[in-house]
Amino acid sequence: MIDRRLLLRSAAAATAGLAASGFSREAMAQAGLVYGPAAPFSFDRLKEDVRRMARSAYAAPQPSEPDVLFRIDYDEHGKIKYKTDLALWANGPSAFPVTFFHLGRFFQKPVRMHVVQGGQAKEILYDEAYFDMPADSPAHELPKNSGFAGFRFQERRDGKLDWRNNDWVAFLGASYFRAIGENFQYGISARAIAIDTVVHGKQEEFPDFTRFWFETPDAGSDTVVVYALMDGPSVVGAYRFTMTRDARVTIDVESMIVLRRDVSRLGIAALTSMYWFSETAKPTMIDWRPEVHDSDGLAMWTGAGERIWRPLNNPPATQVSAFADRSPRGFGLLQRDRDFNNYLDGVYYDRRPCLWVEPRGDWGQGSVQLVENPTDDEIHDNIVAMWVPAEPATGGRELSFAYRTVWASDEPNPTPLARVVATRLGNGGQAGTDRPKGMRKFLVEFLGGPLKDLPAGVMPEPVVTASRGTFSNIRPEAVPNDVQGHWRVQFDLLVEGHEPVEIRCFLRGAAKDGGAPPVLSETWLYQYHPQG
Repeated sequence: MIDRRLLLRSAAAATAGLAASGFSREAMAQAGLVYGPAAPFSFDRLKEDVRRMARSAYAAPQPSEPDVLFRIDYDEHGKIKYKTDLALWANGPSAFPVTFFHLGRFFQKPVRMHVVQGGQAKEILYDEAYFDMPADSPAHELPKNSGFAGFRFQERRDGKLDWRNNDWVAFLGASYFRAIGENFQYGISARAIAIDTVVHGKQEEFPDFTRFWFETPDAGSDTVVVYALMDGPSVVGAYRFTMTRDARVTIDVESMIVLRRDVSRLGIAALTSMYWFSETAKPTMIDWRPEVHDSDGLAMWTGAGERIWRPLNNPPATQVSAFADRSPRGFGLLQRDRDFNNYLDGVYYDRRPCLWVEPRGDWGQGSVQLVENPTDDEIHDNIVAMWVPAEPATGGRELSFAYRTVWASDEPNPTPLARVVATRLGNGGQAGTDRPKGMRKFLVEFLGGPLKDLPAGVMPEPVVTASRGTFSNIRPEAVPNDVQGHWRVQFDLLVEGHEPVEIRCFLRGAAKDGGAPPVLSETWLYQYHPQG
């Protein structure tokens, strides 16, 4: 173990050097943290570095002592805790201290951390003394400045929560990051970019954030700014994350990427979540809980203004669905079901945040693409949603995207129309009769919006279409629970074969004065997988 007196002496020397480089002593006086030499830094400089790197072949980051890192398995990694007294900005000026994740078996690539002030950046040099770890931990065998795995921002120092035990945003692994919402619960993750997700004949690529820079904020600010360098075989990128913590978490993302080579499926603002089962479909006795999922649907607000809700599936085989659009207004993976009784689990799936993406500027032609992978457990993130530009992603291209991500209990601008609140399936046909083979009954529940204002005796009109099959017994009805504006549409669908069927449904009212019938609900889309 390194003598703490040496660390303190090194920190004092580093602080003196920082002051001479434009860093204030107050901002940088972190007992125990050791810094490298100062170098100029700006977002424009980072972009120039990206352009230069893109002209060179990719060199994968090399972990220090991979054999040692392999021995830091899940259990060993969990025993290594960052010392919050050594958090960056533990004493200000930021309201939000920064702590760091240690390397291990599952996070072997070193990530370099820097702090920025006055246009100058200094690296925070790794040392095992920053962490509490058992005496027999393999981590003791790592050399100095082996790097970190990632970081997180702790809750504000003067807030109602103990900042030492609570964080609100974390960056860890590849280009992944996640945040909490009003319910103080992690769940869904974001990914800065997705490369060739589910492309035949290609392996999916996971570029890494290899360096981060923390911009020193003004005292008491609710906003923090972090820059990142992303590097991978097919892409190099410069990112700026402007993160605000209030009741929810808002992260504004500015990115510039350069493609080293052609990419078949370029996913921008990729979201990653878990869906195992819900009220829609659950195999018999597969689990004791009624529902298990971090998200239950994909919401889209198209460039034309249509609001769409697509319930998630746990399909029998991997499925990719593309929803063509131009200049989308937003999309996100949401957790709409907030009733604890529908989960009955102490991991609080009912509190998992929604993640909404709001493009900045015109993203042009493309599609929101949804990837659904089969899973038999909750430990796998099997859902991906992302924006895929229509223009080919060819090597040498430079692309820029800006967008806002909102981590909250709901999407930030919910539709004023009735929303889908449940999708239920059962055997088709009428009770007491021979039910036709291949016929399924669907019940789609809508709640709120204009449905609350329907006069007594007036029924909404369901509009139902499908890519194939025959409909019967289509009818709307008020859900018999005395909740104003709670309606459901039920219908039977008879199909042959096992290929997926795309179904669409929405509610509309009666036309007035020769005009078009008013739309009363968002559009429900569903991919049905016939079981034969």
